Amino acid sequence: MNRFFVGVDLGQARDFTAIAVVERAELQGGWEAAVWAWRKEVKLRLRLLERVPLGTPYPEVVERVVQVTRSGQLAGRCHLTVDGTGVGRPVVDLLRKARPGCPLMPAIITSGGLETMDQGYYKVPKRDLIVGLQVLLQQRELQIAGGLADGPTLLKEMADMQVKVSLAGNEQYGAWREGTHDDLVLAVALACWSAGKIYPNPPQGKERWWTDGSEDKAVKLPSMGGWGGMK
Repeated sequence: MNRFFVGVDLGQARDFTAIAVVERAELQGGWEAAVWAWRKEVKLRLRLLERVPLGTPYPEVVERVVQVTRSGQLAGRCHLTVDGTGVGRPVVDLLRKARPGCPLMPAIITSGGLETMDQGYYKVPKRDLIVGLQVLLQQRELQIAGGLADGPTLLKEMADMQVKVSLAGNEQYGAWREGTHDDLVLAVALACWSAGKIYPNPPQGKERWWTDGSEDKAVKLPSMGGWGGMK
């Protein structure tokens, strides 16, 4: 069964809040005569990408996030990861009270080198998020749905990403030019990161093969309404 991962990067007065939905799809790959079965392939597919208008009150942001997690294909089949850095913690509390209907994985984005866990929050290095997303795109393991209005903006944000080295020798990733943002990148990166946490390993052994024709039907993508086709 395909699963969905929702990433939310919370903005402030001058920064957008971004919401991304990534689908983990199990697809039928090539025929393997040695085992007389079809190979199972796993792909991540960016299905939804949107920015909440600047100035939107946080309760309305929470309402929108909950609406996404409870929508048709996602209801009961998704995980929600929210950036709890800075002002994010109170919003995470609001989300918990709103009961989004899926597991909530709050994360704090850090400039450190190691991922840790503290008081219910994952502390995730920004480098891991950005580099992880770059690798998925370079290896074509993340597909982007056609027709996403903010798709070109996401690619521009990726191109604007730069690394700086602090006086302490720490790498700092971000869009450093004035007027640039990284909200879409972080929302998608959080969604992909959570998919890797829930499914850390590729299919192995018997899980790698489709041997029953009925399973072929199970991997066909459902209609996603206005979310666009794949490219």
